[in-house]
Amino acid sequence: MIEKILFKKQSKVQLYIAILGTFIGFIFLTTSVHFFIRINESKKNEDVLKGKAIVIQKKVSSLSTLNLVKTDFNPDEIEKLNSQDFTLEVQPIINNSFDISIQTDSKLLPYFRSDIFLQAVDARFLDVSSIKWQWDENDAYVPIILPREFLVMLNTFANARGLPQVSEELAKSVSFQFNLSGNSQKTSKKVKIIGFTGDISSILVPPSFLNYGNDKFGDQQSLKTTQLLVSIQEGTFGKLEQYMQSHGLEAKESSLVIGKLISVTSSLLLILMGISALILLLSSLVLIQYTQVLIAHNHYEIRTLLRIGYSPQKITKIITKYFILIIAFTALFSCIAFVFLKITIDKKLLDSGLTISKTLTLQSGLVLLFVVLIYLVLNYLNTKKEVFNAEESKS
Repeated sequence: MIEKILFKKQSKVQLYIAILGTFIGFIFLTTSVHFFIRINESKKNEDVLKGKAIVIQKKVSSLSTLNLVKTDFNPDEIEKLNSQDFTLEVQPIINNSFDISIQTDSKLLPYFRSDIFLQAVDARFLDVSSIKWQWDENDAYVPIILPREFLVMLNTFANARGLPQVSEELAKSVSFQFNLSGNSQKTSKKVKIIGFTGDISSILVPPSFLNYGNDKFGDQQSLKTTQLLVSIQEGTFGKLEQYMQSHGLEAKESSLVIGKLISVTSSLLLILMGISALILLLSSLVLIQYTQVLIAHNHYEIRTLLRIGYSPQKITKIITKYFILIIAFTALFSCIAFVFLKITIDKKLLDSGLTISKTLTLQSGLVLLFVVLIYLVLNYLNTKKEVFNAEESKS
């Protein structure tokens, strides 16, 4: 009965505008948060390199082949790259200066042996536990990260011999062995695979193991820095690409494509988040204004209700309940619309060759819940203020 008294004279046009804006804002916000998280996860899930890390080296030309141009980095070049505004950190990748081969050391795999090239990267650049990425001379095995190309080569060898092929999970569960030699010395070390990478073509080992091998079996004078691991700021991949082009640098093509895609998409989604926040802000202002106009138009009715015994809290509760239902249904329908929109976008991304997790993100739901609560709190405080102002004017 009271609801009819309060809302019967009020035009709904302004309310419908606020609801439409809120609906659009909710959809944009949940969509941008969800895909921002999922697309950034896609790179992380596919590779052990953490965040926006990329491996770069100097381009090899005919002059490099004739030793007229160096392809290694000197300290000044490293420091110059590290001082750029788009760079978070630059780390030289350590190489091995000793002879080393890897062979299978398990009955689960066919015998395979190959000379290899090792490199070392600090744990802070990798998406692996720092506890796993440690090695001591007394340890039972050396943790390694294997390039996926190596596993492809192993499976090609097995297939040619009519032997069973090896999955990534199986490879992690079986043993390999390193054979180190140099300086008239040699030794063997057990090896355990803890991850795979598609961005680095060499086998990765902890820096402590490579330092041990270089000191004991290698030639320190021959060590050169030919590759750098560069960690960049969010959304600055274009600046790195420009720097690489102007300084004769290159990276693995797949890393460039994926990095550019993720950088551009992340920037667009951040812009969409900003637009969503602006839409929601404007919608909340329209909704607050609607509440003020509603109470102003029903000033006489509210004062009458207060005189016959209704408390300001009671009237505030009635008006707030009305808007809770509106916002709740708006949020519900926006969630339904988001699910259908997500399914469509997932299919488009899959058709484009970008595979991401299809599960809903908890963060997008929490962000939506937070915004709904902000809406309700603002509306309640505004309603309470206007109703109490009407009570004061009653006397």
